Amino acid sequence: MKPQVYRSKGAWIFGWFWMLFAAWNVWDLIAHGRMPSALIAGAVLGVITALVFVMALRPAIVLEEGGVRVRNVLRNAYIPWNGVDDVSVSDAIVIESGDTKVRCWTPQATARERVKAAGRAAKAAKSADKAERAAAEALGARTHADWVADQLTEMSRSRRQSSSGETRVTWSPSALAALAAAVALVVASVVLS
Repeated sequence: MKPQVYRSKGAWIFGWFWMLFAAWNVWDLIAHGRMPSALIAGAVLGVITALVFVMALRPAIVLEEGGVRVRNVLRNAYIPWNGVDDVSVSDAIVIESGDTKVRCWTPQATARERVKAAGRAAKAAKSADKAERAAAEALGARTHADWVADQLTEMSRSRRQSSSGETRVTWSPSALAALAAAVALVVASVVLS
């Protein structure tokens, strides 16, 4: 099974645009910058880039053969399919496994998205077309986060026998390294300027 990845598409696109913008600016600072202002600008750019990485590019829910992997801002969680006790959605997806609750950073169900979904469902329910009414009844006022939670629940039921491992929540080395590099840039810019 190829892993399925769910994340905020808008944040992911913004994150990659920022990375291109940051790469261009790093090149410009190296080619045309003057010390110490280039070092200070590089430190600011580094801090913002680290934050964009951990908050926009990293967060995801990855459905794997043996379980679900949740990449949040600073933490990683792995829950085998047989360890998933409940999946619920309020403003975020929450996966329960024993005493552990993992709140997923993305995808989230915002109030605006819920209102839009309810409006679409109400409009389709008033439609004269039977197919549209049937779709409105099936979908209701559901958001993308609701759909992902349903996928998680369905896979946890169908793959209980093929799951492996145990529930674990750990710090993310890549997120901590990105933030440490940003702090090192700030310290270097303060010391050298």
